[in-house]
Amino acid sequence: MSVRVVVTGSESTGKTTLAEQLARHFRAELVPEFVREYAEARHGVIEYADHGPIARGQMALEDAAMERGKPIVVQDTDLLSTVVYCEHYFGKCPAWIAEAARNRAPDLYLFCEVDVPWIADGVRDRGHMREEMQHLFRNAVRDSGAPVAVITGDRTERLARATEAVDALLLLKTDDPLREHDANSQEQKDRNARQGHHESPP
Repeated sequence: MSVRVVVTGSESTGKTTLAEQLARHFRAELVPEFVREYAEARHGVIEYADHGPIARGQMALEDAAMERGKPIVVQDTDLLSTVVYCEHYFGKCPAWIAEAARNRAPDLYLFCEVDVPWIADGVRDRGHMREEMQHLFRNAVRDSGAPVAVITGDRTERLARATEAVDALLLLKTDDPLREHDANSQEQKDRNARQGHHESPP
């Protein structure tokens, strides 16, 4: 089973750059943000009814990446973003999308803070509300219950903090010395018990 790492945060916080860097560093599968091309094709105009196709498109990209079987999958956002923006713009979100977001929570969120410049790109429209939007994302990540590492600093510092967080996750997932020690100790006890059972009494 692949380990899923999602880079998240409000708009223009360096998510795409960091996700691409991490994918190269770990030779991981990279899942792009589905909604970006979707929004660009509609000149940045997203209606409430669009969130169903957006969510399905995002999930399809994620599922395809998981099926390719690489040990690590790095995502440039996930359904949590869909939920946050839908609720922000329209005051509600389809229940099935919110439920899917909860059920598909990643192994780790890398939460990018707003300590980098906001850059307009024709789709972003909340440069005047950065702190408010970041607060919504911060609450959503916290409420997800998934592990989270906060990412700050310049590009080099962000990559260093992110790789350290992913390395720690991989250590817990794949190489737990205490668990291995306990398993080996129990195996030795079982062998000793079997040997003692088969030995003839003096």
